[in-house]
Amino acid sequence: MITISTAYRILAGVATIATIGWTAAPLDARSDGSTLAIVDATIFDATGREPYRGTVVVRDGRIADVGPNVRVPVGASIVRADGKALLPGFFDVHTHWSPAGRPATTPQIASAYVSSGVTTVNDFHQQPESFAPRRAWLRSLAAPHVNFVARMSTPGGHGADWGDVNTTKWVATAESARREVRALQIYRPDYIKAFADGWRYGTQPEETSMNAETLGALVDEAHRSGQKVLTHTVTVARGKVAAAAGVDVIGHSLQDAPLDADAITAIKKAGTFYAPTLAVYEPGDPQEVRTSDAAVTQRLRKWAFAKQNLKSLYDAGVIVAVGTDAGIGGVRHGYSTLHEMELMVSAGLPAKAALMAGTANSATALGLFEDRGTIEKGKRADLVLLDGKPWERISDVHKTDTVFIDGRAVVGGGMKLPPANAATALAPSPAAAMIDDFERADGRSALDTLRLADMDGGVERSSVVTNLVPHERGRALAIAIALAPKAAPEGGIVIPLRRGSVQPVDATRYSGIRLDLRGDGPYVLVVNTLSGEWTADVAGTDRWADVRVPFTALVPVRARSGEPRRWRGDDLLQVGLVARRAGGTNTWAEVDNVRFF
Repeated sequence: MITISTAYRILAGVATIATIGWTAAPLDARSDGSTLAIVDATIFDATGREPYRGTVVVRDGRIADVGPNVRVPVGASIVRADGKALLPGFFDVHTHWSPAGRPATTPQIASAYVSSGVTTVNDFHQQPESFAPRRAWLRSLAAPHVNFVARMSTPGGHGADWGDVNTTKWVATAESARREVRALQIYRPDYIKAFADGWRYGTQPEETSMNAETLGALVDEAHRSGQKVLTHTVTVARGKVAAAAGVDVIGHSLQDAPLDADAITAIKKAGTFYAPTLAVYEPGDPQEVRTSDAAVTQRLRKWAFAKQNLKSLYDAGVIVAVGTDAGIGGVRHGYSTLHEMELMVSAGLPAKAALMAGTANSATALGLFEDRGTIEKGKRADLVLLDGKPWERISDVHKTDTVFIDGRAVVGGGMKLPPANAATALAPSPAAAMIDDFERADGRSALDTLRLADMDGGVERSSVVTNLVPHERGRALAIAIALAPKAAPEGGIVIPLRRGSVQPVDATRYSGIRLDLRGDGPYVLVVNTLSGEWTADVAGTDRWADVRVPFTALVPVRARSGEPRRWRGDDLLQVGLVARRAGGTNTWAEVDNVRFF
C-alpha cells in the first residue's frame, strides 16, 4: 500500500557498476593494468560447449580472446585460476530492492549481489521518478548492472493495491495502456512489468486481472519503445493470455493447477521465457509445517504444481530464466539467486540447464545476449570464478572466489569494496525552506518533485483527488478525500523532499514545519525519515490558518528495526498531510505554502 509510512519505502535503489581498481590476484611484474588474463581456468562458457581448460583475455572491459590455446599478451595482469570454474556472471531478472528486504539498504543489497557473482539484475521495486537519482547514486558503488522496471497494473489489481498512479500505472483498456507506456518514456525504463494476474494464491480474495486487449496493447506499445515486458502471472489461464499477448517473460510460477498441453504449446509458440521465482515459494522445513493448516496445505499444493510446471515447460523446450522475487517474503538478495538454480535442479532440471538459465538464457530473455551472458570474444567481461564444478554439483555455485564486472575484480583476493558500499544511505543535502507553494501547474512541487497521493491499501481503497484553486495572489492545493468504508482508512498527499525520495535532506537548521491550512477537522502532518514515520495532529477550520508544528511535537510511529526512535533532523525524505477519519465518510482540505521555519 502507499500509506504515508510505506510511501517512503520506495527508497531502495540501484544502478550501474562504478569503475574501481582491483588487486584480487598477484599481477605480473610487467603488467600495464589495461589488459587482464585469467589463466588455466575450467571455462563453462554457457554456449552449450562442454567445460574446458583455457584462458580468457580481457581488454577495456570486454573479452578480447578466449580458448584453450590463447596466448597471454605481454604486459597483461595475470589471474592464475588453477583449474577453478569460470562462468559468465549470473542474472536475476526479478528482484525488489526494498527496505523491507534482506539486506534492506541499497549499498548492502549491491554488495550482496556482487559477492554472490550476480552481475545483472532487474529491480521491480522503484517508482519511475526515482530512476535517475538511483542511477546517479550507484556510480559510487560496486554493484551489478541494474535494470529499472516500470510497473503497470489494473485499478484494484496487484501493484495498484498499494501504489498511486505515479508509482504504479493503472490501466484498463488498450487506449490507456498505450497512453501510459508512452508517458513512462521520460523516465527511460529498461523494461515494463505488467501485473496481469489478480489471483492471490487461493488464500486471499482475488484482485482484478488485466484483460487480453489491454495486455496486448501494453506489450505492443512497449515493444515499439524498445522495452520488453515481464509479467506477474501465477495461473495457467493467465499464462495463456500472457502468451497470446506476446509477453516476453512470465514472472512467477504458474501454480494453480498442472499445465495442460494447450498452455504449454501457447507459451512455447509465443517464444515467451519463463522465470519461475521458486525461491519465494519454497516451503519451510517439512517437519515444521502444520499440514492440517489450510494455508500450509495450499502452499504445499502450489509448490508441487510450481515444480511440476517448470519441468513440463523445460521438457517442452520453453527457455527458462532465473528470477527470485528477492526482497519480498524474506527472500535474501544474492544468496537466493544462487539458491534458485539449486531449486531448479530439485525440480528436475539438469545442473547445466540451471546454469544456462542463470546466464545465457536470462541474457537472451532481456535482449542482452549480444552484450553478455556467455564467455565469448567481444562480450562484456562479467565473470565469476568459483571453486568446484557447478555443472556437476549445482551447490558449488555458492563457492565464489573472484567476481569481475566490466573486466575489473570487485570481489575476491582481499578486494575491498568502495567506501560507499559501507554506507546505508546517501549523504543528506541541505533542506530548502520552501517545500511547496503549489504554484506549478504540472503536479510538481516547488522542489521539482512529483507529489504522490497517499491512500490506504487493498482492492477497495480510499480515493484522493487534488486540484489547484485560487489563494491570495497565487494558488493553493485543494484535496478531496473519499474514505473507504473499512477500518482505519486514510487519504492525503505526500511531497518528496528530493526527486524520487532517494536522497534525504538535512533540516537541522530549522525548528519545524509550517503550512497555511483550512478544512473541516483534524488532520495528521506526517514526516517520513530514513528511520521511520513521525506525526503530529493539526487542526483545520473553515478559515485559513498559519499552522506551525515544531519538530519537538512530532511523535515517532515507526522506526527501522534496531534503530532508536529519536529525531535526527538530517534524514528527512517526505512531508505529507493526511486525513484519518471514520470509514465511508468524505472530507476535504486546502493547503498552501508548506515550508520549514
